[in-house]
Amino acid sequence: MAKEHISNFLNDFSIEVTPNAAKKIDKFSEHLTPGTLIYVAHIEGTPIEETVETAKKISDQGFIPMPHFPARIIKNKQVLKDWIARYQNEAGVENALLIAGGANKPYGDFDSSIQLIESGLFDKAGFKNLHIAGHPEGNIDIDPNGSSKNVDEALSWKNEFSKRTDASMAITTQFCFDSSSVIEWANNVKKSGINMPVHIGIAGPAKLQTLLRYSIECGVGASIKILQKRAKDITKLLLPYKPIQIISELAKYKANNPDFNIEKVHFFPLGGIKKVSEFVQEISKI
Repeated sequence: MAKEHISNFLNDFSIEVTPNAAKKIDKFSEHLTPGTLIYVAHIEGTPIEETVETAKKISDQGFIPMPHFPARIIKNKQVLKDWIARYQNEAGVENALLIAGGANKPYGDFDSSIQLIESGLFDKAGFKNLHIAGHPEGNIDIDPNGSSKNVDEALSWKNEFSKRTDASMAITTQFCFDSSSVIEWANNVKKSGINMPVHIGIAGPAKLQTLLRYSIECGVGASIKILQKRAKDITKLLLPYKPIQIISELAKYKANNPDFNIEKVHFFPLGGIKKVSEFVQEISKI
């Protein structure tokens, strides 16, 4: 039964790539099922030409691209309009992840994903799916005092917008390692009246040192303690991390609570897409 729960929970998972990682992949079909949703990460300093080219490669090979639109590196409405047009005309993009982005300060007029939404350009362009960021452990960039007040208010605003747009909206979260924190956060989101489905971020198999580095950079607070505890065990330190425990626990909770608002898994392939693919096959047999 555990095998069935896990298989159902991982069904139709999504994953993301950077342009550099995508260049190293000849055929995505060697690792992923055609039709898989693939996010295109847009890291500060990456030319738009490279992210559009990546989205086109994904689309041409029978997969669904969902590029990141990081507000803080988009200078103005005209640049945003140009990006949207390029993605649509050159890569057939119909989906977008709207985020503030990791830049320390805005390049121009945009500072938040709400401002991207308020531009009206995504609705005008007829995007089918608009995803927004979720932060199960908070976000110190948005709430420096450690609370979740600003994050919660922004999520409520976006939930109201989801009722007015023709696009389907969902919350894609930062990666986490602690299932209890995820469950508590997701249930609180639902209790607050936010009815958008959640796609939970999961870090794919990788070296522990790699995960710790990314966790610190991304501000994954409480979960870092889990990794640090693991790092103290020399036998585990030498082995690559695999997200078996969190996926198993979330899959079990979902099976026992069918109305649980986490609908899909979104993998951050910190150790590479191939390792994620192999892991999914492995854990589905448990």
